[in-house]
Amino acid sequence: MHYLSTRGGMKPQPFSDILLEGLATDGGLAIPERIPVVDAETLASWRSLSYAELAARVLALFIDDIPRGDLDELVHAAYRPEVFGIDMVPLKPLDGGMSLLGLSQGPTLAFKDMAMQFLGQVFEYVLKRRGTSLNILGATSGDTGSAAEHALRGKRGIAVFMLSPHGRMSDFQRAQMYTLQDENIHNIAIKGVFDDCQDIVKALAGDLDFKSRYRIGAVNSINWARIAAQIVYYFWGWLRATSAPGQQVSFAVPSGNFGNILAGHFAREMGLPIRRLVLATNENNVLEEFFRTGIYRPRSAEQTRATSSPSMDISRASNFERFVFDLLGRDAARVSACWDTLSRTGQFDLSSLRDQFESRYGFVAGASSHGDRLETIRRIHRDCGVLIDPHTADGVKVAAAHVEDGVPMLVLETALPAKFGATIEEALGRSVPLPPELASLSALPQRVTVMEHDVDAVRAYIQQHVSSAA
Repeated sequence: MHYLSTRGGMKPQPFSDILLEGLATDGGLAIPERIPVVDAETLASWRSLSYAELAARVLALFIDDIPRGDLDELVHAAYRPEVFGIDMVPLKPLDGGMSLLGLSQGPTLAFKDMAMQFLGQVFEYVLKRRGTSLNILGATSGDTGSAAEHALRGKRGIAVFMLSPHGRMSDFQRAQMYTLQDENIHNIAIKGVFDDCQDIVKALAGDLDFKSRYRIGAVNSINWARIAAQIVYYFWGWLRATSAPGQQVSFAVPSGNFGNILAGHFAREMGLPIRRLVLATNENNVLEEFFRTGIYRPRSAEQTRATSSPSMDISRASNFERFVFDLLGRDAARVSACWDTLSRTGQFDLSSLRDQFESRYGFVAGASSHGDRLETIRRIHRDCGVLIDPHTADGVKVAAAHVEDGVPMLVLETALPAKFGATIEEALGRSVPLPPELASLSALPQRVTVMEHDVDAVRAYIQQHVSSAA
C-alpha cells in the first residue's frame, strides 16, 4: 500500500514516510492509492476479536511496511486495559433507536485517545528504526492537544509543539495540556481561534526547507495514521450493534475538522454496511451548509463563534479535502482547482454533485445550538440516566431526525461530560465531579507561552527550542 497526495504532486510513498511527513510536499493530504475492501466473510470472522485484535486486522490493510508481528505488538501496547480499561468502546443504549459508542475511556477522557495512543507507539517505533527524531507541530481546539501530549510525553526522539486558541478551550482542557511539565512538551496559546492555529501549522508545514531542517511532523488528523486508527471503531461499533450479515447501521458524528466522520467514510468505502453518516455541527455550521447546498464557504476568525461545544469551533475543516478528492473521482487536478478557487474567492461550488452526497456516500447533516445542547443533555440524563458532554449532545440532537426503523443509530461519544463542567452545570443545575485521579488537576502549575497570531514568531520559538527537545 502506497500513498498519494490529494493534489497530485507527491510520488507514491509507503506508510512510514507519510507518517513522518504529515502534510504532503505539494500542500495536499496523503491518501491511500486504493481503498481495501473487507468482504462479508472476513467481517463475520472478526466478531469474536478483542479491540486490539480488530485494530491489528484493520490497520494491517493500510500498513505493509511494518512487519505484521511488530504491528501487532504496537497495537496491543496502545490498546491495553491499563490505558482504556477492560470494557473498551462499549455500546450505551439511549432512547429513540439510538446508542452511544463509548470512546472516552482513555487517559484524557476524549475520543482522540483512540488514535493518539497508537500514534505514540508507531511514531517511536519508526523513529527508532530509522535512527532519527521528529518535532511534532500541531493545532488543537481542545481534545487533540491533550490526547497527543499524553500519548507522546516522554517518548524518545519526539518533541511536541502544540498550538491552541488562547482563552477558547474549557478550563479542564487547558489544565490537561498546560500542567504537563515534560521537557518534550511545548504549549503555545495563540491569540485567535483554532483556524488561526491551523493556518500557522499549514504555513510552516508548507515551508519545505524549514520542515526538512527541523524535522517537522504532524499529529493532527492531517496525518493519515490518525484516520486509519479511527476507522477501527466504526467496524467495532457495527460488530457490536448487529447480528446479521449485511445489516445496516447509521453513525452520527459531532464534527468540526471532519477527521472523525472521514474515518466513517472510509469504513463505508471499505464495505462496512453503513446506511448514513450523520454529520452534526454546532453554530459554526460550514460543513452542514456544504452538505445542504453544495457550497463550501469557510468563515473568517471574526465570524467563527465561541460556543459551548468548543472543540467544534472550526470553520476550515482540514480533512474535508480528502472527501472532496473522492467526490471528484480522485482527480487531483480538480481538487487543486477547488482550493485555488477557495484561496481567490473564499468559496467553491460543488452543488452539481449534491445528489451524490447521500445517495452515493451516505452523508446527511444538521446543526445544533446552545439551547439544543442544554435541552439534549437534560433529556438524555432524565430519560436514559446517561450524562453526555456538549459535543455528544450535538450529535444526539442531529441524529434524532435521521433515525430509521430497523437501522441502529450509533452516536459517537466525543468526551466525558466532566471536561465541560460549566455547561453541564448550566444544563442540570449541579456540578459534575471529576474522576478522583483528576480532581486536583486545576490546582497544578501550568506551563504555556502566549503568542500573537504570527507565523514567524512560532517559527522562531521552534528554532529556539528544537535542539534540546528532540
